[in-house]
Amino acid sequence: MTGLRYVYAVCRPFGAPLQSALKGVAGDPPRLLGHRGLIAVVSHVPEADFAEAPLHRHLEDLDWLTETARAHQQVIDALTAVTTPLPLRLATVFRDDSGVRVMMEEREADFLRTLDRLEGRVEWGVKVYVEREPDAASEPAAKPASGRDYLRRRRMESRAHEDSWQRAERFAGRLHATLSEHADGARLHAPQNSALSKAPGQNVLNAAYLVPRAQSEEFVELVDRTKGEEPGMRVELTGPWAAYSFVDDSGNASAQESPSAPAGADVGEGGS
Repeated sequence: MTGLRYVYAVCRPFGAPLQSALKGVAGDPPRLLGHRGLIAVVSHVPEADFAEAPLHRHLEDLDWLTETARAHQQVIDALTAVTTPLPLRLATVFRDDSGVRVMMEEREADFLRTLDRLEGRVEWGVKVYVEREPDAASEPAAKPASGRDYLRRRRMESRAHEDSWQRAERFAGRLHATLSEHADGARLHAPQNSALSKAPGQNVLNAAYLVPRAQSEEFVELVDRTKGEEPGMRVELTGPWAAYSFVDDSGNASAQESPSAPAGADVGEGGS
């Protein structure tokens, strides 16, 4: 099959097969391209969509971007089940196999160093949200009797909100410190914008943790024990993911927050 080469990840050789029905971006099954002790996981994509000019247009199309990101993530998830992948940026494209091999050779030292650090580890994401008190949200407020009464009520509401936020920050800080002690690495991401996020509540902690795969069950149990510990706080756990947050970006790998699909997109320079 002709076309450009879409690269999902770089990893060391592994013996376990990928899912037989696995499809990648543009519906093409991923294959393994070896070079000097490294494996690039690639598939063919049409030049009409992934050459530089059409790709930049597509990256402004939310539906196209979502579909591509979902297919990309399916391949990364399949790799994570059988090995430790070093995920590359969404839409990293090269003209041919030779371009991919040149990239692996030029970045071989960085790739090997990062793979050594990530070997046998996965990423878990933890978010903490401040939720509105159900009673405050459901009970209609009585009409203030005067302007002074209105101002007094606003001060009380502001003080209650500030107290709730400070309590949430203390809880999130304690949780982050505890989880960091049980992980080989931790990254704090910027809190999600509540106006853009579909998740209810206000995000106060948005963190990623690098955890040995063999200790993941204990880590999940540790997070689960905190759920419901603090009234008005919601703890969400996602993963296990490939270690997006712990990859050195100098290797053209995604250092974006790990969501259910890669959060960022970039165009690889290797010949497209």
